[in-house]
Amino acid sequence: MDPSIVALFLLAALASAFMAWVIGAGSSGATPFAPAVGANAISTMRAAFVVGLFGFAGAVTQGANVSETLGSGLVAGVSLPATGVIVALGIGASLMAIGIRTGYPIATAFTVTGAVIGVGLAIGGAPVWSTYGLVAAVWVLTPFVGGGIAYAIASLLPRDDVPERVSVPLLAGLVAVVLANVEFASLGPGGSPGSIVGAIGRVAGVGSWGWPVPDIAYSLGLSLGIALAVGAVVRRDIGKSETAGLRHVLLSLGSLVAFSAGGSQVGLAVGPLLPLLEEVGTISPFVVLVGGGLGMLAGSWTGAPRMIKSLAQDYSSLGPRRSIGALVPSFLIAQLAVLLGVPVSFNEIVVSAIIGSGAAVGGGSAVDARKIGLTVGAWAGSFAVAFVVGFGVMTIVPGG
Repeated sequence: MDPSIVALFLLAALASAFMAWVIGAGSSGATPFAPAVGANAISTMRAAFVVGLFGFAGAVTQGANVSETLGSGLVAGVSLPATGVIVALGIGASLMAIGIRTGYPIATAFTVTGAVIGVGLAIGGAPVWSTYGLVAAVWVLTPFVGGGIAYAIASLLPRDDVPERVSVPLLAGLVAVVLANVEFASLGPGGSPGSIVGAIGRVAGVGSWGWPVPDIAYSLGLSLGIALAVGAVVRRDIGKSETAGLRHVLLSLGSLVAFSAGGSQVGLAVGPLLPLLEEVGTISPFVVLVGGGLGMLAGSWTGAPRMIKSLAQDYSSLGPRRSIGALVPSFLIAQLAVLLGVPVSFNEIVVSAIIGSGAAVGGGSAVDARKIGLTVGAWAGSFAVAFVVGFGVMTIVPGG
């Protein structure tokens, strides 16, 4: 094998590892447990430790879809060379570093996606308009859907006519149903992706795997049973102690959001590497996902505590109930993005949910229009800058 190819691949892998560290140290490593820290449900260092573990698990078991989109779904007709991967990831990481340094909310998904598209088009690739339309739809709708769901939940929880022993178990049951039906790596037949519901069906011999029960009836029945069981456990926990019960729900949601962050964000770091694996020939995509997960784990453990502590101050004014209202839509939207294989900004997801939940607390006075405008401008600007720089650099560098 040509030593220069190996050297370039190692350099690209190093850029990918740095991007994974930045992601773990940034919003995806800090936001899942910031509400719990703000509500004094868990310490900062312990939150960073737990979020790293769950983020790693999500990266390994759910990271394939978004990784494939970043690797081959954004530009048709070409594969990014090693120099292109280095340029794209270098631009994304640099803009993220600038955002962290200046305090501007730069979104990783926007920077990496813009850079990959710019690099791919510069080397002669063709636009994949269907993918762009799907990505744009998710990016545009996320603030409205996530913020709307958060607003509805945060408005519901404090009501006297809907006690927490009813509303919170219902939310927990909904989250449990979604988790039981999403796909995980190697959980299906023959090591293919599959859901928990499907795995239980195969073991029990139900539906397509045995008993003559329609698959849809089996899936709905088992999902309902899971929702009722989880809801009953949460209801009993809240009945013993409302404060402790809400804290347990908050910690559980934080863990699931951290897991979802790993599955949706690892592709931003390792996705551009996947086309290079054919040239190297000895590394499987699973190993690359594990490497990206470890990079995010390292970022969460070493870089996230500071941001968790900072973000916890924003969440502390919301309290546990409205923090739950922010985390539920964050989990749902992140899992939808994983299902669709869409690179999505976790920063955008959580900020939108915070705004929606905060608006339920204080109405329009709780929403800073100037700050929202600055945030949206930073998101759009980071995508545009990444695209232009990626396109421009690859028109002049060797191999471009």
